[in-house]
Amino acid sequence: MIFDRLRTRRPAAPTAPTGGCPYAHAHPSAPPPFSEPEPRSVPEPAPAAPPFTDPEQASEFVRRFHREQPAAGAPEERLHAVLDEIGRTGTYVHTPAELAYGARLAWRNAARCIGRLYWRSLVVRDLRHLSSADDLAAECFEHLRLAGNGGRIRPVISVFAPDRPGRPAPRILNQQLVRYAGHHVDGAVVGDPAGAALAARARDLGWKCAEDRFEVLPLLVQERPGERPSWYELPDDAALEVPLTHPEHAWFAELGLRWYAVPAISDMALEIGGVRYPTAPFNGWYMGTEIGARNLADADRYDMLATVAERLGLDTSHDRTLWRDRALVELNLAVLHSFQEAGVTVADHHTESHRFLKHVAQEARLGRPTPADWSWIVPPVSGGLTPVYHRYYDPVDPSLRPAFVAREPW
Repeated sequence: MIFDRLRTRRPAAPTAPTGGCPYAHAHPSAPPPFSEPEPRSVPEPAPAAPPFTDPEQASEFVRRFHREQPAAGAPEERLHAVLDEIGRTGTYVHTPAELAYGARLAWRNAARCIGRLYWRSLVVRDLRHLSSADDLAAECFEHLRLAGNGGRIRPVISVFAPDRPGRPAPRILNQQLVRYAGHHVDGAVVGDPAGAALAARARDLGWKCAEDRFEVLPLLVQERPGERPSWYELPDDAALEVPLTHPEHAWFAELGLRWYAVPAISDMALEIGGVRYPTAPFNGWYMGTEIGARNLADADRYDMLATVAERLGLDTSHDRTLWRDRALVELNLAVLHSFQEAGVTVADHHTESHRFLKHVAQEARLGRPTPADWSWIVPPVSGGLTPVYHRYYDPVDPSLRPAFVAREPW
């Protein structure tokens, strides 16, 4: 549920040296010293390349960190060190405290997330020293175990190495650490169509699949641009799943539906103070509508509404019977019921809407705006019945940082 430049002052070109006789050590065949020398064009030196990390973004972040973290003291000494490091190396290294604060602030700034009331509770795993595909995969699996927490889902982010000058960091190719594969069979897709492209790529790399409707995709990690990705099967204890049943309809279990518990986004970059971390998987917990009203209901995903409506005995001959709406409610009820029965954290859209407005009020008392994308904050089920529907929000500033941003291609 936690779910987008460079400007520097270039030095002036040095002036050409003056004085001295240009023919003091001329070849014997050169014109005599009293002759007027032929004019020669002096190429202008190439301008200095801009630093890899924008000093202005770095400065702004350091000042904000010290402003919101009074225990850190005055910012001047740290600011001088950061700018000096950028001048020498093109970038700089965050302290562990800066990294943790920046990651939490990126969540606080996430305009599409309704769950930001909990931004301070984000568990930040500092894994910047790791860069091999094997290490990344192992720590991503540990991330899922820690976040799953036996069903009491914890918000977690695992931050791996940042991009550096001439050294792009490894990347995870999956959209989420856990997601289901899609398989093209006889002109149709078995499983999740959203996972079909990655499943095909994994098969090309050697992954053997069973073409199940809910087959967990392997994790694909690419260490360098142009290199062949490595793939890793998820251990059974890393992918916590919930089988779906209904509190009133026993037949619902016969549909064989299930969903995973930890929505860990892995295809976005974390940007803090001009430093970009392209591999920083993060998660909150699910709001039931994300599963019941989107993943299982959307026509380009599992498209289950007609099946549920048929089992409910609804009239699907025309839209005025509202069969889709009725089936959608029952599907979402099944999700909430199943997660609760399994002891796995899930939020309902009414409760989460009230909590979001509590977050907005808290931020207002601190004199901070709460940018929000209305189309994402309002839930896809009964939006008009929730308090987040009937109000305006602070405009979204795409340049706001720290932030989770769309990751650029290699």
